[in-house]
Amino acid sequence: MSSHAAGFTVQEADFARLAGEIRLLRHEVFVIGQAVPEEEEWDGLDELPSTRHLVARDSGGAPIGTARLLPGGKIGRMAVLGAHRGKGVGSALMEALLEMARAQGEGRCELGAQLHAIPFYERHGFGAEGGIFLDAGIEHRLMTRKL
Repeated sequence: MSSHAAGFTVQEADFARLAGEIRLLRHEVFVIGQAVPEEEEWDGLDELPSTRHLVARDSGGAPIGTARLLPGGKIGRMAVLGAHRGKGVGSALMEALLEMARAQGEGRCELGAQLHAIPFYERHGFGAEGGIFLDAGIEHRLMTRKL
């Protein structure tokens, strides 16, 4: 899978090979940017063979975003470096995740959305369900989408 958009690409990533890049991206966005404790960010699910990862790269090949898909259609750890937000990187990652979920036979996807990101996910067909919950000290809501 490879998606080409204005100045960046999105491709499926082998975590064993690209763990360093993926960890650096998530460290920058979540641990530094949002004060998520290291031990909560690294939940042990990245290394599972059934977990699929994406990496977005700028035109020079530098990693600028990442996301993962867990079994059951659970989307998570979507991170785009601040300088690249608002340029379609997150949307390209989301579309690729939805395509992967459909291809592996998922009937729906779900994610925990930070409250400020709910409009982004709504634009991608997700609907919020239930109340607010805390994840790593940050308010979230469950969001789902049928595929």
